[in-house]
Amino acid sequence: MTFRQTVIDRSLYILLGLLGSAAFLIGAAWITANAMLAPVCDRETDPVLVEIPARASTGQIGAILADKGLIRNATAFRLYARFRRLDAVLKAGEYELSPSLSTPEIIEILAQGRARLVAFTIPEGLTLKQTAVLLADRGFVDADVFTRLLDEKAASHPLLSGLPEEQRSLEGYLFPDTYMISIGTSEEQIIRLLLARFEEETARLDLERRAAAHGLNLHEAVTLASLIEREARVAEERRVISGVLHNRLKRNMLLQVDATIIYALGDFDRQVVLYRDLEVDSPYNTYRYSGLPPGPIASPGRDSLIAAVDPDQHDYLYYVAKPDGTHAFSRTLAEHNANKRRYLP
Repeated sequence: MTFRQTVIDRSLYILLGLLGSAAFLIGAAWITANAMLAPVCDRETDPVLVEIPARASTGQIGAILADKGLIRNATAFRLYARFRRLDAVLKAGEYELSPSLSTPEIIEILAQGRARLVAFTIPEGLTLKQTAVLLADRGFVDADVFTRLLDEKAASHPLLSGLPEEQRSLEGYLFPDTYMISIGTSEEQIIRLLLARFEEETARLDLERRAAAHGLNLHEAVTLASLIEREARVAEERRVISGVLHNRLKRNMLLQVDATIIYALGDFDRQVVLYRDLEVDSPYNTYRYSGLPPGPIASPGRDSLIAAVDPDQHDYLYYVAKPDGTHAFSRTLAEHNANKRRYLP
């Protein structure tokens, strides 16, 4: 055997040895990685409730999951998420996760945002301020942030295009309904959800076209619906009250709606309007200014929106509240004054 052949053989043995060592190391690394990514538990267990905060880093999320006993190794979690290019799309929220899930499965759930959903309901007739307080009390929003974002969106939102700057408010446009969201949903996302529901419902009701049949644009129809929402205490009276307001608008009569006075005063829990309250200097004072107020005074529900564009056809011009929450309707001022003497304290 020549010297050259010997060198070649030795080099070949060394190369094979290095390849074998590399293969062993790669195999060992693969086994270790699989072990690190494997489920903590190999049997079904009760799910663990875990909250992933907004803007948490992948490392922070891994630490939370490891602390809850849901993954074997936080570093492996972070590296695998980066390897899959999912580290930037893990979503905040409240999740129910099982220790029987592997790390890749958990990462997939977080990336898709399959969080545990919770419900909240916005009742009909709330103002923006009341809605902000309700959501803040439930822990869904920061009231100041929520209100600030509403003001910012109102300045350029398509729903309010064409309105004077001083009238641009999203009052009345947060649709009252029950919503399902995940914990950690931002104020911005909640506002978008409520506005989208409004647009869906008004489109489904064909509200803009139906409003035009009564000489109203969409904003005016929503404003009228908000008056009906605040005035009607009995569902069956919504269209009757709408008919009264339509009749007064056609005759250029002052609407004289007590709910607008309450809105102008900003005292939304008030039940009784006093004579001195009627002097409040506000464009929302329908005892002083003719026509509809500049915008909605609350968020009208579906039935009030329908009533605004589908009023009862009658010749009533007045109504007064009875003690049971219903109203007495009348055609003349004399009849109205008689009803006031009968039903008002």
